[in-house]
Amino acid sequence: MCDMKGDPLRSMPVQSQALHVPPLEELAEVIATGLKENYKEASCQVVDCPDLSKAPYGLAAPGICGKSRLADVGGVPNLIPLSQYKDKVYELQNISKRIDLPGGLLLGAGAGSKHVVGVNCELIPNIRCTGGGNEKNNLTHIAKVNPQNGDYVLESYEHDHNSSSECCLMANLYASEGKQGKVLEVHAKARKGQKDLVGCMRNALKAHYGQNKPVGLGGTFLVKEGKIKIHVMPDFSENPLETDKDVENWLNFYQVGAPFVCMSTFITEDCGLDLRVEHSHGYSLVNKSGGHYHTDVTPDEIEYVGYYYPAESIYRVDRPAETHMVGRD
Repeated sequence: MCDMKGDPLRSMPVQSQALHVPPLEELAEVIATGLKENYKEASCQVVDCPDLSKAPYGLAAPGICGKSRLADVGGVPNLIPLSQYKDKVYELQNISKRIDLPGGLLLGAGAGSKHVVGVNCELIPNIRCTGGGNEKNNLTHIAKVNPQNGDYVLESYEHDHNSSSECCLMANLYASEGKQGKVLEVHAKARKGQKDLVGCMRNALKAHYGQNKPVGLGGTFLVKEGKIKIHVMPDFSENPLETDKDVENWLNFYQVGAPFVCMSTFITEDCGLDLRVEHSHGYSLVNKSGGHYHTDVTPDEIEYVGYYYPAESIYRVDRPAETHMVGRD
């Protein structure tokens, strides 16, 4: 592992494990089968990655290929006790080094920095870090709750918060060199089952490959039509969040419409690393909305188009010493 002088993460434990990486054609077949059980129209095929830096995806690099990996940083257990946001501070630039990919493209979901934003908030990482010949391109956003009216507020780290790349408590990241190449194109329309898009893909792969062949994917998907359910964390609760019901009552839930682009990670197994096995955050520059993706609320109208790539490895950064399963949905 990297151990660079001046890196505030140098004393934090980092574990890594290789993942099973099936051929793209095989993955496409498994995912397509799972999607067709949950959607009236569905497909998954291997395609040349389009330029994802362009609208409607707007990623910080044109592709999602090259030295792919997942990173699970901190974790939900850091919400308890509430004061841990003061100490559990992470920097995406430094994380890219700690997962042996300086200058990488980082996408995913996490908790924004109260030290930067002023309140607890949802982080939507979308950043090409400095290093490896790359210049920083920070398109990361946060979503927070307006305490005056309870509505969501979308802000840019680059323009509203001095180009910060700081997060607190937790982050689930997909990292790559940001190159174009062959990728999985996912399409799903008109939900007929009970699963959300990410859960549907993850369950299909988990059922096919089993416990001994963990498979992880990351990428982006667009809510092209329809509405979805999201949540946005308010500022930290004055009371401990000890049950899933406590967390649900604390969160603010909303319905938001297309277009809405998500940064997404998932893995089929925990790998003995105390992982959050799926996590997707997204935003809409058109509708000025953002938050944690749950599922659609308009099954007849919903339509998704996404691009994913398999991760070669999983990195576990600063795993909590004490853990629980509360609030991981």
